[in-house]
Amino acid sequence: MMAGIMSYFGGRRDPKESSRDAIVTLRQQLQMIEKKEEYLQKKIEEEVKKARANAVSNKAAATAALRRKKVTEQELERLQNTRFQLEMQVNTLESASFNAENMAAMKKAATALQHIHGKLTIDKVDQTMAEIQEQTQLANEVSEAISSNTYAGVDIDEEELKQELAEFEQEELNDRLMADHVPVHHPAGPSRIEDKRQAVEDDEEAQLKELQAALAM
Repeated sequence: MMAGIMSYFGGRRDPKESSRDAIVTLRQQLQMIEKKEEYLQKKIEEEVKKARANAVSNKAAATAALRRKKVTEQELERLQNTRFQLEMQVNTLESASFNAENMAAMKKAATALQHIHGKLTIDKVDQTMAEIQEQTQLANEVSEAISSNTYAGVDIDEEELKQELAEFEQEELNDRLMADHVPVHHPAGPSRIEDKRQAVEDDEEAQLKELQAALAM
């Protein structure tokens, strides 16, 4: 009750709720109009039946029925125009409500982006990236300095190292050359003797079987 009074006297209401209420009210009104249209259409059909039934026997009654039909048709036409206007309002309200919700979502997203970025600026980003690059370069220089001083204080004769490396290289080449010219010799081991013995035994057994077959004949 209080909400209705506040609304009547211009109380503040949520625009989304007001739009939703208006759409619901318009759709309820459209349902009532549709029922009224069905009633008027049936009434017109009834008047047509009366006019046809009395067209010969009672012309006055037939004429009166046609007049009522005409009046009802005009009322139905006005009602149909009203329904068309209400449908247009419903479509307009739904479209406006949909657009308002889209704008609210976009505004919320923009606020979220502002909150995420905070006080971040392009200058601060550039400054941060420059600091990162500077620290990376410093780390690389430190690594190079450490690796270059690994053998600091150690007396190493580079010429002696080269000569020793050349000797190792020559020894390796000689070993490869000897390996390429030495023939490969596989001495007869126990396995080769065993194979030969097994072959002889198999041959003797085969000859014995042939002899037995000949005697059986």
